Amino acid sequence: MDRKEFITTSAILAGATILPSNSVFAENINNNGIDKLTDENGNFIHQPLPYNTDYLEPFMDAETLHLHHTFHHGGAVKGANKDIEMIKKVMNSEDLTLADHWTKKLSFHLSSHILHSIFWTNLANKKSQPTGDLLKRIEKDFGSTNKMQGMIAKISKSIEGSGWGILAYQPYSDNLVVLQCENHHKLTLWGAVPLLVIDVWEHAYYLKYKNKRGDFVDALMNIINWDNVAQRYDIALKLK
Repeated sequence: MDRKEFITTSAILAGATILPSNSVFAENINNNGIDKLTDENGNFIHQPLPYNTDYLEPFMDAETLHLHHTFHHGGAVKGANKDIEMIKKVMNSEDLTLADHWTKKLSFHLSSHILHSIFWTNLANKKSQPTGDLLKRIEKDFGSTNKMQGMIAKISKSIEGSGWGILAYQPYSDNLVVLQCENHHKLTLWGAVPLLVIDVWEHAYYLKYKNKRGDFVDALMNIINWDNVAQRYDIALKLK
């Protein structure tokens, strides 16, 4: 198995995150390639943000956004590429001692790359609400938008240590689920497609919100790009 084939297999979930160009925002995302995780050679790539770093002010400050995207997301991309190279070395040697080490590292770094790529597009600079088919599904599975938002906010605030709150579509059961993901990859459900992700690692909020994670999560609820979530939901339905 060559590098491109290995990465394609490892990143199969990422295929569900590609957005159609049916809105100005989605077109901007596609043009910037924010949802494209690899280049033509199968290397993981770190794409620029689809907006300026002050775009999410005052809910997320420009300095935090710059540091978060450049060094934390960027570091995950570099880490994933290194992990792949080290896995190849292990596979080509007769010593598999470090096989578990590097595969665990890849799980961590690649999951971070995928979730961060979704996170940037999940945010806008104005308040919106779910509509259309997504709203109907939310009401069916949670009762109301308020109940769903209350659920994802609660589990995001209460994650032990670092992690993500995730609203996902589970094609096997054909329903929306809320997940409390520790780090980038623990406590997730196989097959679930992330639609909305809330980053609650301290680096996402510490400069502006200090240790007040709850205030940060509440602030993000004001800038969720529900059009983007709906587009991801429409794509995820095709996996059913």
